[in-house]
Amino acid sequence: MVRRNPLRELWERDRTAFGLWATVPGSFGAELLAGAGFDYLCVDQQHGVLDYAAMVPMLQAARAAGAAPLTRVLSGDPALVTKALDAGAWGVIVPLVSDGAAAARVVSACRFPPRGSRSYGPVRAAEVIGSSDPGVVEREALCFVMVETAEGVGNVEEIAATPGLDGIYIGPADLSLSLGSGELERAVGRIREACEDAGIVPGIHCFSGEEARRRAEEGFRLVTVTSDAALLREGARRELAAARRAPSR
Repeated sequence: MVRRNPLRELWERDRTAFGLWATVPGSFGAELLAGAGFDYLCVDQQHGVLDYAAMVPMLQAARAAGAAPLTRVLSGDPALVTKALDAGAWGVIVPLVSDGAAAARVVSACRFPPRGSRSYGPVRAAEVIGSSDPGVVEREALCFVMVETAEGVGNVEEIAATPGLDGIYIGPADLSLSLGSGELERAVGRIREACEDAGIVPGIHCFSGEEARRRAEEGFRLVTVTSDAALLREGARRELAAARRAPSR
């Protein structure tokens, strides 16, 4: 039975997908957090302390727990993009894309000929999607690029208009470093509007549930709520602080 990409189904119902960013290796942690009700779990191969071998069981665990598995790859290298999609990720997020030509190369890596250059070999993806048909496999794979530089913001309308691109994901940290914090919100608004005008999905990385809710209200449709590392750190600090406030005996 062919399975639809659950995130595509959400957006068809005009709903926002809320997700978790995974940077800590381990399938059990991914399973626990994905099972909390997140719509997706994105395994971070760029800045997370994990590699391809760690990613695959995390993708498996996330899907088993009910969250759509995504991954941020190291770069737009077609070999990295293809291998991640073949491993069963429902989509890839490619960092540091700053012009339309770079976005077109990413799309090409996600699509089979004649639309692109992706080599055929959906080893695990065919099991996840329920079909080995190239058209079906290609249709369900999500292709997102990150705009996180001043150059990228300047070219965002061109990037958003790239045929075959599903969305743009904002990395606020790098974007703030590139632009300065005073220009961040203006750039965020411009990127969101470019996505809306092009009919693609605007996405953004957040650091709390409150921020995620606000971004969803602004119109973002792929919204990362927080990360596994942040939850571990803040949860540990909170409980330790509570313990130390207890009356001594």
